[in-house]
Amino acid sequence: MIKMKWVLLLIVFMVAGCSSGVNESPEKHSDKPLVNEENRNEEKPKESERNEAEKEEEKEEEKEEEKETMSPITEPKYEVNEASWKLDPIGNANEKVVLLTIDDAPDQYAVQMAETLRELGANAIFFVNGHFLDTNEGEQALKKIHELGFLIGNHTYHHKNLTEISAEEQREEIVHLNNRIEEIIGERPKFFRAPFGANTDESLEIAKDEEMIAMNWTYGYDWEKQYQSKAELSKIMVDTPYLSEGAILLMHDRQWTNDALVDIVKGLKDKGYEMADPNTIKTY
Repeated sequence: MIKMKWVLLLIVFMVAGCSSGVNESPEKHSDKPLVNEENRNEEKPKESERNEAEKEEEKEEEKEEEKETMSPITEPKYEVNEASWKLDPIGNANEKVVLLTIDDAPDQYAVQMAETLRELGANAIFFVNGHFLDTNEGEQALKKIHELGFLIGNHTYHHKNLTEISAEEQREEIVHLNNRIEEIIGERPKFFRAPFGANTDESLEIAKDEEMIAMNWTYGYDWEKQYQSKAELSKIMVDTPYLSEGAILLMHDRQWTNDALVDIVKGLKDKGYEMADPNTIKTY
């Protein structure tokens, strides 16, 4: 009987020991806390946010590298010949080039002309008059032309004949416009063109003081009545006997010039001419 009791007691102890082992919490045997599904969902966004931050940082670094690549510092390839009003190549620069210039901007068609030139891969200088910048519309047009990558030139504030005004008035016409242009686009012009091509000793001295290169032109026709149509203007601009290596072409912010621009550029290219980049012209 006594043996029977001991056997029963032994069985009870064995069952209790087994039951305790099965129900024991696994946390007691782990060096790390158990991660439940809620904790997992909290950790994933943190990792994702870290990855996104790294990606943004990489993008910014790539943008900086692109800026350095897109704006290389290069030596000038051309200089303005003030005797012939053409571009003279420097060193081994391509001789068969022409320079496109647009005067009296930004009146009505300058932005569209800039967009057309951009599409055609042709560069140009836009010579502006200050009175077109007296409105918000004019300011925005100038900004747009500049943002499209074109250099802005000085064509005086009110387009007066400089030979008919005093030296003091000439300075006001030129310097006031440079100041206005800088206010709008953050840069001062590098090139100066007198209205009607009528330079004076004073205007040339002022341009030099302002570190601008004076620039007239080799030929232009769009102010003459017989060439104020798309067909006639595009024909004369390409077929004129004055077309030559380094020629500086004069055009204006006019409807017929805007209409003829594509044919003019394509016609010049068909004759083997490259449109010179004004950024490659020697300045101060």
